[in-house]
Amino acid sequence: MLGARGGWQALRRCSSLPRAVRLRVREALGARQPVDEVKVQGWVRSVRSQKEVLFLHINDGSSLESLQVVADPSLENRDLTFGSAVEVQGKLVKSPHKRQNMELKAESIRVVGPCDTWSFPLKMKERHPLEYVRQFPHLRCRNNTLGSLLRIRSEATAAIHSFFQDNGYVHIHTPIITSNDCEGAGELFHIETSNETRESAEKAHFFNVPAFLTVSGQLHLEVMAGAFTHVFTFGPTFRAENSQSRRHLAEFYMVEAELTFTESLQDVMQVMEDLLKTATSTVLSQCPHDVELFHKYIAPAQKDRLEQMLKNKFVTISYSEAVEILKQASQTFTFKPEWGCDLQTEHEKYLVKHCGDVPVFVINYPYDLKPFYMRDNEDGPQHTVAAVDLLVPGIGELCGGSLREERLPFLESRLQRLGLADSYQWYLDLRKFGSAPHGGFGMGFERYLQYVLGVDNIKDVIPFPRFSHSCLL
Repeated sequence: MLGARGGWQALRRCSSLPRAVRLRVREALGARQPVDEVKVQGWVRSVRSQKEVLFLHINDGSSLESLQVVADPSLENRDLTFGSAVEVQGKLVKSPHKRQNMELKAESIRVVGPCDTWSFPLKMKERHPLEYVRQFPHLRCRNNTLGSLLRIRSEATAAIHSFFQDNGYVHIHTPIITSNDCEGAGELFHIETSNETRESAEKAHFFNVPAFLTVSGQLHLEVMAGAFTHVFTFGPTFRAENSQSRRHLAEFYMVEAELTFTESLQDVMQVMEDLLKTATSTVLSQCPHDVELFHKYIAPAQKDRLEQMLKNKFVTISYSEAVEILKQASQTFTFKPEWGCDLQTEHEKYLVKHCGDVPVFVINYPYDLKPFYMRDNEDGPQHTVAAVDLLVPGIGELCGGSLREERLPFLESRLQRLGLADSYQWYLDLRKFGSAPHGGFGMGFERYLQYVLGVDNIKDVIPFPRFSHSCLL
């Protein structure tokens, strides 16, 4: 048994032994100098065994590109297959190949978790279409395309937060459970406890009032804008639209902002334009290889569209001008364009093309088309509100916003006509105590990703597709 002095000497010798530096694949690929002792963990993307050398490519999700591992064939074992989780230790050295800066010369390979390649639905070196991987919501993130998408999604989220924080906005967590229907469309998910569904409907609700999953954080943001001037939120919203189309989701993320002390719709539009350009520039610069994957194999024309968007000022037309453009179009629309009717996706896409395939602001919509909170323009004979929709190529509407009605008599009168005055007494209070002109907007995050990447089906830009295999993950 070691004495006290001998024990300390042994511990000192052990602590001086070299320890392998743990690197992510992205860090290893970007290293400028060789490193003697490194450890890389990840999943095998390819295995190629030759008589004198064993080649592996491993990936840990930090990069689209995989790290090449060169090893002695004696390190191969039957569990070292495509999809298996491994830990490789060795030396990071300069690669003789032009396509890769560094490679890992393995001294040991440990299979952490084997993978049954026969039953694993993703196959080595096979480019699976999005329709195929959509069948496997629990595994599709291991596919190159979806891996790239999720890295882009993460970077876009950070870019949006940075934009608002750099411009002095306060981030607000708005409620997910609410009694408000901001959009007024009635497409809400009603919340009940499991007991409520079994008990008599006459008994009290859990919250004493009917509760729903939020469709927008706007009204709560307006509360906060009365204290912090510029606020934003970025969170999940829900729509109970019974549609399985390529454009609809039951759950999606919304970016929403409110600006106090602004009397100009142009101020709101400028923030929308700046946000879109700043976030997109950041994504393109931070995720060039991931974005290139989509622009090369899925939407070859999208790169040019984004370049056009970044270097050009957005076009602005009024709703009335938009309707006239549509009426004079040679194209036959499924929905006939008429003043007073909402613009359909086919109309929005046509308007974008008509205006040069750059984003288009459509402003001043009919009064009766829009929710109660939008500011009355007091014009005529075609009565409008100070509302704006931003239309982009390939998508149609991306953002929607307006000046908010800050004048108490106007808002009170409209709520009374709609029979909502009692439900929104708290909203009227905001106009009684220090009301100031303000406006805001919302942007669907998944639609934004569709626009940047050129993805046709909105269900391909979310981490987990709903109702896959008739079940929820």
